[in-house]
Amino acid sequence: MDYLLAFVCGGAICIVGQLLLDIFKLTPAHVMTSFVVIGAILDGFGIYDKFIEFAGGGATVPIVSFGHSLLHGAMHQAHIHGFIGIGMGIFELTSAGISAAILFAFIVAVIFKPKG
Repeated sequence: MDYLLAFVCGGAICIVGQLLLDIFKLTPAHVMTSFVVIGAILDGFGIYDKFIEFAGGGATVPIVSFGHSLLHGAMHQAHIHGFIGIGMGIFELTSAGISAAILFAFIVAVIFKPKG
């Protein structure tokens, strides 16, 4: 049942993204940025943690979870270290994903020789 719930919730997020692309003619960058901001806002109100408990992997895999992770880490470190903790917390939870994206982008660029 957990797999089905994760699939349905993750799929619903993807459907919303596709509708934003098709109906409102937003660019992929606009949709991605909107999802990150929505994830941060939902985390700020404490809603996204409840959604993760409900949906599991369907809530943690999409880009919305990146906004949640950014704000969650920043708020946690801000409570510990004050204002300087905001910058520390942003990179604490998301550094592995950012590092992996940079590494894989470099590897793909070396292998396939981009034209840009």
